[in-house]
Amino acid sequence: MVSSPEFTQGGIIPVKYTADGEGINPPLEFGDIPEDTKSLALIMEDTDAPKGAFTHWILWDIISQDSIGENSNPGVSGVNSGGKMGYLPPRPPSGHHRYFFHIYALDSTLNLRPGANRDALESAMNGHILVRGTLMGRYGTSS
Repeated sequence: MVSSPEFTQGGIIPVKYTADGEGINPPLEFGDIPEDTKSLALIMEDTDAPKGAFTHWILWDIISQDSIGENSNPGVSGVNSGGKMGYLPPRPPSGHHRYFFHIYALDSTLNLRPGANRDALESAMNGHILVRGTLMGRYGTSS
């Protein structure tokens, strides 16, 4: 359901989309979206972070579409684990980390204020998920 023209499942995320490059979000493409989808939501996380899962990007109320463009923010933004809204590019402190882009097709839009956190998003999505998909990319340092 989720892919990117810039990297394959399990592949390396190009530097352009990391804190070592331009720090913009990569383009994402979606397939097999159910016809009754009213909106999409996205959670991007690093599950290899030293203190547990680190949320890099959350979006919701993305009007059902088949892609998210490069350097775009379609929908309503929540607060990432860095305490800011919007895309927080990968920058692992050491080694290679896995970054998961989770996409959720929902049967409704969500009544969440901009800046809500991941817990609030996951709670609001509960009972509204029609289908979900994940794309995993890797990025890291040589140290």
